[in-house]
Amino acid sequence: MVRGARRCVELSIRVRVITLNVNGIRSAARKGMYRWLAAQRADVVCLQEIKAHEADLDATMRAPRGLSGYFSHADKKGYAGVGLYSRVPADSVREGFGVREFDDEGRYLEARFGRLSVISLYVPSGSSGPHRQESKFRFLEAFLPKLRALKRGGREVILCGDWNIAHKEIDLKNWRSNQKNSGFLPEERAWLTRVFDEVGFVDVFRRLNQKPEQYTWWSNRGQAWAKNVGWRIDYQIATPGVAKTAARESIFKRRRFSDHAPLIIDYEWRLGD
Repeated sequence: MVRGARRCVELSIRVRVITLNVNGIRSAARKGMYRWLAAQRADVVCLQEIKAHEADLDATMRAPRGLSGYFSHADKKGYAGVGLYSRVPADSVREGFGVREFDDEGRYLEARFGRLSVISLYVPSGSSGPHRQESKFRFLEAFLPKLRALKRGGREVILCGDWNIAHKEIDLKNWRSNQKNSGFLPEERAWLTRVFDEVGFVDVFRRLNQKPEQYTWWSNRGQAWAKNVGWRIDYQIATPGVAKTAARESIFKRRRFSDHAPLIIDYEWRLGD
């Protein structure tokens, strides 16, 4: 589905992009996410797992002050769904990537600004059982051709979201004990390696930050947050042209809005070019 939107040229050459799995947009709102967001002066905000339909959103959730809002809701109530806010209205917005099983779950939302596409993406989790892991594998198989098409399409692309895969041992605390668990399976990690090495996308955070213990998600069990026993499963993955303009990164952990933390990256880019 494609929707047109009014074009506007952004004067700033700094574009701040934030991605966050909110684990329920209404829950994150109650925890102060929108007050925090107002102070960030973000240009694009990608949300995943909003768990809400259009009728569930209040005015702030639909479009926070100074931002335009776009959403792809899951057909199933209280499930999945992605959203995107932008300071500059998008030229066009596309919901879904052409695979009905996953488009009905609200997992892909692409907003175009000039020659840049920003995508809010929510890869399925396989942790709840073998049937969900099989669904995750189907998604990975179906999405790889889309990634190739995006790379060949001549546009710069930033894919933001919860990919539900920790790529390397540095990306989770207890990697040895998780090698047979969803999110760190050899097949999943190999798939993500193909995204980088074969298709040609860039893990923007790791381009800027090679330090260990940089996590974006923590289990609610076993005091994982307090002990920083986490996983890095939220990414901004980009085409090389825009990736090389990334100047600053941070993972915001001073307050919690969900079991994930916001990943913030500033790009030296003019939104709307």
